[in-house]
Amino acid sequence: MLGYFEILCGIAALLFAFYYYSTANFNYWKDRGVVGPKPLPFFGNTKDLMFPIVSVPEFSRDIYLKYKGERMVGLFMQRSPVIFLKDPELIKDVLIKDFSKFSDRGFKVYEKTEPLSQHLFNLETKRWRPLRSKLSPMFTSGKLRDMFGLILECSEHFKQYLDKVVAKGEPIDIPDLTGKFTTDVIGSCAFGIDTNSLADEESEFRKVGKQIFTPTFGNVLRLKTSIYLPKLYELLGYIVPDKKFAPFFTKVVIDTMMYRKEHNIHRPDFINMLMELKDHPQKIDDIKLTDYLITAQAFVFFAAGFETSSTTMSNALYELAQNHDIQDRLRKEIEEHFENSDGNLKYEHIKEMEYLDKVFKETLRKYPPGALLPRTATSDYTFDGTKASISKGMLVWIPIFAIHRDPEIYPNPEVFDPERFNEDAVDARHPMSYLPFGDGPRNCIGARFAVYQTKLGLITILRNYKVDICEKTIIPYHFAPGAFILTPKEGIYLKITKLTS
Repeated sequence: MLGYFEILCGIAALLFAFYYYSTANFNYWKDRGVVGPKPLPFFGNTKDLMFPIVSVPEFSRDIYLKYKGERMVGLFMQRSPVIFLKDPELIKDVLIKDFSKFSDRGFKVYEKTEPLSQHLFNLETKRWRPLRSKLSPMFTSGKLRDMFGLILECSEHFKQYLDKVVAKGEPIDIPDLTGKFTTDVIGSCAFGIDTNSLADEESEFRKVGKQIFTPTFGNVLRLKTSIYLPKLYELLGYIVPDKKFAPFFTKVVIDTMMYRKEHNIHRPDFINMLMELKDHPQKIDDIKLTDYLITAQAFVFFAAGFETSSTTMSNALYELAQNHDIQDRLRKEIEEHFENSDGNLKYEHIKEMEYLDKVFKETLRKYPPGALLPRTATSDYTFDGTKASISKGMLVWIPIFAIHRDPEIYPNPEVFDPERFNEDAVDARHPMSYLPFGDGPRNCIGARFAVYQTKLGLITILRNYKVDICEKTIIPYHFAPGAFILTPKEGIYLKITKLTS
């Protein structure tokens, strides 16, 4: 039988081995001449993100500003080296010039734990490339023109709902309001389904949508475990399978496909394109098209499409409520286009509203939904003009939020100023200084759709209502730690009143 001394020695040996394992790699960046903060055993530089103590936007901005003048910063996610890029030319190399060497995002697909994680955003290059080429036609200008009538119909329902909500005279939960609108738009344009989020408080689509992104303890725990303890998370697939999202969306997608096939229904939407892929699997090489793989593509279109657009609408209204001169000028532009078109808004009119475009872009400048853009090296790589080399499989972080708030690129970055997007101002900046949708071949596939959905939602509100701050409006804006996308910690509450003329 072991004595206390032997037990203590064994524990000490295990602790030493664990310490050595977690720190043995910590000279990686120093050996390559790349500066960076001192890492902690086990945590690396991401302790405050793991728990979470700070939000991703704040974390990235602090590092960005601390290492002013540096082209890159060396970090550690636990014991794994991560390169944090600041130089726009190096960012351009990763996203565009040398894309073939950084074509993976670096997200692991957990087919057991999260069967719907095998979507376009996460997939490795082998499956991503053929799927992207087949799904891209869904988001062309021609397809969006076909869907514009569906979005317009949802905006009419949105106005009717707003009339009822505004009549109560109470502070309005803006993310909840805009989330209902974008859920109905995505439901119609992607699934051909009336999700009824505006009319029905118990809408299943809306409830599931809110559960996906709300930073509850369970959601944050699953997210952090998947990132920092992937082996444990993979094991959970056999113990705690996803019982919420996967069964719900799989049933919706498969049932919709079967119904359309039986009744010979054809619609120019996302589901129809997925049906074609399923009926002609040879179109996407040798990829096995399971029900979950098909459903995952519809799931990410729904999840990303409703939440990012909803958040952008909310953030735009938050700024317009504080800047009435901008709100009034935008409303004037909207009204002029309605007068010139006899009150009939068309697809072309959205593109013609220049000030609306500036407001939209400035909102995404100040509040990009994704604060950090990840890429993973698919081969060993040396950054141009440097001696810094990284190995295959290493993670690259591009700090979109920090770049968008850089005072040397955008003077007084906390000020909401749509004039930053005048043509001359845009031309004077490096193209990599504005990346709300990423860039290169793996940019956001649904960017055009998000633009039209968000703009039409803002038009509907501003043409008919005035937006103000109220006693429940929190200023300044605080970011929610643990949230997957940029999210206000306390929500956004505003006062909306109907215009009298």
